[in-house]
Amino acid sequence: MRTIPQMKIRRRSLRMDYGKAAKAVYEQIGGRDNIISAAHCATRLRLVIADNSKCDKTRLEEIDGVKGVFEASGQLQIIFGTGTVNKVYDEFIRLAGIKEAGTQEVKQAAASRQNVAKQAIKTLGDIFVPIIPAIVASGLLMGVLEGLCNVWPDMANSGTYTVIHLFSNAAFVFLPILIAISAAKTFGGNIYLGAVIGMIMIHSGLINAWNVAGMSAAEIPKASVWFGLYEVSLVGYQGHVIPVVIAVWFMSNLEKKLHKIVPEIIDLFVTPLVTVLATGYITLTIIGPVFSTVENYVLSGAQKLITLPFGLGGMIVGGFYAPTVVAGVHHMYNAIEAGLLSSIGVNTWMPIATAANVAQGAAALAIAVKTRNKKTKSMALPAALSAMLGITEPAIFGVNIRFITAFVSGCIGGACGGLAASLLHVGATAYGITGLFGFLITTSCAAAYALVIAVAAGVAFALSWVLYKEQG
Repeated sequence: MRTIPQMKIRRRSLRMDYGKAAKAVYEQIGGRDNIISAAHCATRLRLVIADNSKCDKTRLEEIDGVKGVFEASGQLQIIFGTGTVNKVYDEFIRLAGIKEAGTQEVKQAAASRQNVAKQAIKTLGDIFVPIIPAIVASGLLMGVLEGLCNVWPDMANSGTYTVIHLFSNAAFVFLPILIAISAAKTFGGNIYLGAVIGMIMIHSGLINAWNVAGMSAAEIPKASVWFGLYEVSLVGYQGHVIPVVIAVWFMSNLEKKLHKIVPEIIDLFVTPLVTVLATGYITLTIIGPVFSTVENYVLSGAQKLITLPFGLGGMIVGGFYAPTVVAGVHHMYNAIEAGLLSSIGVNTWMPIATAANVAQGAAALAIAVKTRNKKTKSMALPAALSAMLGITEPAIFGVNIRFITAFVSGCIGGACGGLAASLLHVGATAYGITGLFGFLITTSCAAAYALVIAVAAGVAFALSWVLYKEQG
């Protein structure tokens, strides 16, 4: 019969040794001299490494408690899981002799080591990710309204519909202001001055951009600017994204320079005045006209791509979506999705992204079901679920990249799902949500959306199952 002390010893032996895990990580990344910064999120240890070639990822993955290792956004990210990562992190910084750092500090350290293109893409992510809750709230309300009107058509004529419809499109009507605030925060400018710039761009004194389509060129009012050099149309920037970002970037840099050169005694008055005056004028006369044209070309290109005949565009995007996640450049899609929502009122990119995400999850699930390796199974199952809900990094970096056939299977599944999404003309009312939660913003085409998921997941699972060979 087992005594109580023996039972206690047994339980203790089953507990993970956080200090041992931290020491193993410390040794396999090259020690203190190779660490620039360290932080953690809910599930992952996030490290900025001086020389990634000194890290042994294979041995990192073999450490007790590690559920996956991947690089993203200039960071080495080691998945330990909720609760565990906190304890490992505490032991890690004690062992390394470094100060605690927040995830934002680590992001900044990582960004400084990236090339200009990746920094620009990361910046877009930093701007558009924080406003996702507002977009999601509006998108969900739109979805709910559409669903209710399908069940009760008379509701579309009710006062309740009128009131709730005001709520549902508010974020899109005033999207430039939301973007301006987030951009100002990202660029280090005053968020309230940023909001003013956003307000200027959609001021009621300008012709609403959505009403211009029904007007002739002669009906659109114009103003002579820059001492009569040329004229600009007095049209607002409703539905535009890129001009707002550029305008606030200009504003933030101007404001910071003015703070340095304007005497402190008059800084409070002079800096905001000059910042708003200069930025507003340059925005309406140069930045807005130029970059709205650039944005139109970008969105037109994106629309043309995903509407190529026979669903080819959706197939291309769905197939190459996961590799862009690996490259860490997928944040740029937020700007495209926001632009599509603002310009045409529907996000046709999101269902294709969903196809790519669930396909990677299904590929990981096939490995989880087929493998006899307990550690692989313990990593693959939760990673697959996470991908089905829209978070693909654990599946891609923790499982599928290690077994390259699974990653390829996921890409093929994503391509097939993207093909289905294009052929079925599936669209969403928001962005920031993919996977199974995407049903909340695709209520008008839920059956088609389900078919997209089924195609992507089915193809990826089948291919991954067939191609996966147990090692050792």
